[in-house]
Amino acid sequence: MTEFRPSRFEILPTIVKNLLIINGLFFLAQNTFKGPSVSFNIEDVLALHAWQSDLFKPWQLITHMFLHGDLGHIFGNMFALWMFGSVLENLWGSKRFLTFYLICGLGAALIHLLFLSYELMPLLRDYTAIFQQRTGSGEYQADALINFISKNNVGFAHRDDLISFIRENPNSPELMNKVFEQITAYYQNRINTSTIGASGAVFGVLAAFVYLFPNTYLYIYFLIPVKAKWIGLLYFGYELFFALKNSAGDNVARWAHIGGAIVGLLIVITWNKSNKKTFY
Repeated sequence: MTEFRPSRFEILPTIVKNLLIINGLFFLAQNTFKGPSVSFNIEDVLALHAWQSDLFKPWQLITHMFLHGDLGHIFGNMFALWMFGSVLENLWGSKRFLTFYLICGLGAALIHLLFLSYELMPLLRDYTAIFQQRTGSGEYQADALINFISKNNVGFAHRDDLISFIRENPNSPELMNKVFEQITAYYQNRINTSTIGASGAVFGVLAAFVYLFPNTYLYIYFLIPVKAKWIGLLYFGYELFFALKNSAGDNVARWAHIGGAIVGLLIVITWNKSNKKTFY
């Protein structure tokens, strides 16, 4: 099948409609339970955390898909879900589409956690070295602190001066404790950083649509017609480039996007082989 031509088509099928509603309700809850006066942090409980974090819980592999950062984030994901997901749900039926959507989101989360774990390994190793030297000699403790500060953007003002000061005063418990406290705060902030959004699952939906309907025209800015296969390849290449580049300050979960697309593509290829009538 290379082009989508609907016969009996629901513009808002059951699962897509309910996913839109659920995501909207979660977004409302996020904006209700936020701020310094609120004791319950919904993202601590439901957003996806690294499995090295004390905040990690197994259900976050699913629940993170229903949380979003801001209005633009949720609008982009929900628009894509409706645009491409409605086609797939009409084609497959509600049960199969929901299964597909959740597996894509779960696969994206696992792949994201795998790469996140790899990225966090140096941080974990360097912090463990500091912790092990807490009861050791001042010189070894100072070396561990200096190593951590040199490798990580802890946020100390005049970092080079601080490193020199630590070298000159390795036996000052007050200095060591103060530096250790700030490093621990930095470490906790990094290790507890959360991931939210339906993008992984939505990328799986997009990948399936591109595979099934590669020659269907999509209109960029509602004006420029481009075949789905070219948009899919360019978008995937864009995500892969920035994932490999691993730019500092990039807060987008690129590997979750890539993982969702790969999982979605593998599923639809498998289904297409085992049940060709579903896709002709």
